[in-house]
Amino acid sequence: MDFDGQLLRQVGGFGRRARLLAAASWLPNVPLALGLAAGLLLAATPQHRCRPDPALLPPELRNASGPELLNASTPPGSHCLLYRYPPPGGGLEPNGTGPCTRGWEYVLPEAGLLSTVVTQWDLVCANHWQVPLEQTTHLLGWLIGYMAFGSACDRFGRRATFISSLMLSIPLGIAVALAVNYVMLVLTRLLFGALLAGTFLSLYVARLELCDPPHRLAVTMGAGFFWVAGELLLPGLAVACKEWRLLQGTIVLGLTLLAACWWCPALSPESGRWLLATQQLEEGKQVLRDLAEGNGIRLEDDSYTWEHLFAELDNLSGGASLPQYHSICKIFRTRVIWKNSLILGFTAFIGSGIRHSFTRNLTSYAPGFYFPYFLLVASEAVALLFLCLTVDHFGRRAALLLSTILTGVSSLLLLALTQYLMSWLIVLLSVLGILTSQAVSALSVLFAGEVLPTVVRGAGLGLILAAGLVGQATTPLMEIHNSHGFFLHHVIFASFAILSVLSIMLLPESTSRPLPDSLRDGESQHRPPLFRSSQRQRHKDHLPLLSTCSTAGPYDPDSYARLVSATKKMLGSHRGASSGQTRPLLPARSRHNSTLEGM
Repeated sequence: MDFDGQLLRQVGGFGRRARLLAAASWLPNVPLALGLAAGLLLAATPQHRCRPDPALLPPELRNASGPELLNASTPPGSHCLLYRYPPPGGGLEPNGTGPCTRGWEYVLPEAGLLSTVVTQWDLVCANHWQVPLEQTTHLLGWLIGYMAFGSACDRFGRRATFISSLMLSIPLGIAVALAVNYVMLVLTRLLFGALLAGTFLSLYVARLELCDPPHRLAVTMGAGFFWVAGELLLPGLAVACKEWRLLQGTIVLGLTLLAACWWCPALSPESGRWLLATQQLEEGKQVLRDLAEGNGIRLEDDSYTWEHLFAELDNLSGGASLPQYHSICKIFRTRVIWKNSLILGFTAFIGSGIRHSFTRNLTSYAPGFYFPYFLLVASEAVALLFLCLTVDHFGRRAALLLSTILTGVSSLLLLALTQYLMSWLIVLLSVLGILTSQAVSALSVLFAGEVLPTVVRGAGLGLILAAGLVGQATTPLMEIHNSHGFFLHHVIFASFAILSVLSIMLLPESTSRPLPDSLRDGESQHRPPLFRSSQRQRHKDHLPLLSTCSTAGPYDPDSYARLVSATKKMLGSHRGASSGQTRPLLPARSRHNSTLEGM
């Protein structure tokens, strides 16, 4: 049964209750964004230098202090070396350098965190590689969470996955704040990221399945703006907290308040679409009844229609008494669904991975941490606004195609002409590339959610988001090797961006169309023609006798059913009347024929 065209409209569509649930689903994005973005501040590396060691100095210089001691101990501009001097009596000039022996001194920022995991365990100089390793591990946790909890969404439901992952994230977040060494920090951050990913994915899928086609984009972009609000809130929390453990505890407090409120089924009901798609009819009917009552629809006023719809649901179920679940392996056995998943996973990977090529060009213009951070967040907000204004008007496929082309062109121009361009033009192209790559990532996820069928939407969307995390993880992986191979990284992702333009043309269009529920619905999606002019030409070749101007709205199954029944009744009455009139005329016609034969 058409869920969007029949069931959702009968329960009030996107009415008062649906709007309340959609708005409530935006709020969890604030602590979830804090949980993901906090890693940048927790592992921020302040300016540092070796702590002077008087034991390495000649006896004549061991009583020095202040700038004199600093100049005698550390080479100018060095962060990780101390001077080495000859044995006593060998002179006052250094004869070499060596590593730090008494730790480091850190230049703390005027605003923000005064202690990080870097200052906690001295993750600088020879141990600096552990910082990007921790960031990569946290992103790996999100990747694992997307894949694991995506399958859990399709097996246990959206609400059960959301509540369980949210509740488990609280003790893991506390364990992160109480980590006693680097190994414990890495392991707890890995599990914490996996649980946050499960919370985000299950909420995203439930929100998407709640909306009717005209409101899907607005509700999804609204959730994106709340994610941006959480990212903007992070620097302010860092200034207020001062310590990295206190900042982590504040994020856990937000998750705890979220769990206390969203434990109530009234704020996080199960997806009725998923219940019906998996043949859980009784639970699905109850969810529809609750949604109808919340939207102000009285079932008693139109009991005949409701009984007819529920009876039709029972007939369509084929008498199945057990729920019918689908695993992620079903995606690999399809043709159209698997093709769409590959293309959108590829574009999500490119949109996240190519961003490092643009942000690296801004390091020379970035005073400290906050300028590039606010620039990325502001570009994300502008990208969401761009999608709000263009996607419903031009379609998902056209907007994704335009964003990918702009991303690829910006990357190619910077790759080939950076040394010849003026600084302001480099900044302009970098900002444009960041903005369009953000749009590619956001739209790829929304597009995937609309073309994947309900029975495997959680697992399929988890794969798309995991592909985006792989691209995002290239940034800390490059930092492990001190950005060696950046040119190759830039070339590969620029080439991928141009290549993805061709693959995007193979996608179907999902604008204003109902979400597919079964695998058969997902396989029946076909891409529209590349050029609309050919359709216009065919219409011109077959001109109708009457005008083709029509003011009819979209397809209405109920109106069509009433039209068919009325037509059958009319044809039946006409057939009965015509049969009663023709019987006495047959003998007259036969007598007339015999008269003509006699003449």
